[in-house]
Amino acid sequence: MAEAESVIGTPDSAGADETAVPEERPQPRGKRKIAALFVVAVLAYLLDLGSKMLVVAELEGHEPIKVIGDLLRFEAIRNPGAAFGMGEAFTIIFTVIAAVVIAVIIRLARKLYSLPWAIALGLLLGGALGNLTDRIFRSPGVFEGAVVDFIAPKGFAVFNLADSAIVCGGILIVLLSFRGLDPDGTVHKD
Repeated sequence: MAEAESVIGTPDSAGADETAVPEERPQPRGKRKIAALFVVAVLAYLLDLGSKMLVVAELEGHEPIKVIGDLLRFEAIRNPGAAFGMGEAFTIIFTVIAAVVIAVIIRLARKLYSLPWAIALGLLLGGALGNLTDRIFRSPGVFEGAVVDFIAPKGFAVFNLADSAIVCGGILIVLLSFRGLDPDGTVHKD
């Protein structure tokens, strides 16, 4: 009986089952979302950068290429302004705005727990980096560079893949907001 009491009553026997099973530590759930944000941003940025390099090398100074008859053509232009060629005198301001957007997205990434928000912010980040790269490194000078645009639908402004990423990311953010999904993964109904 003393033998049974010593086995049952000892602290070692009570803790033996707990130490036998290794404790699983869950990964912080935001790390994967942050990784997704940066993967999407890098892909959007590289697609934009590659397409602009190709356009500058092969299309600039040449006749536009008809892609779908008169509905869509590729035409290399340099845009010192914002969307639709507006605000050509404010190139430096657009550069600062793009830099601020990038900083805000990177700061917001720390609180990110939603994959759809990660994708949306990744598109915004990649697009903003793509156009910011042009503003910094293209002529006429640093922070005054003209963005390379080349996608020219009939009856619409000429744009690039960075612009497309920004617009798609913005639309996704609006949809997520209407659905009540916050970047931290919480859902609210107003």
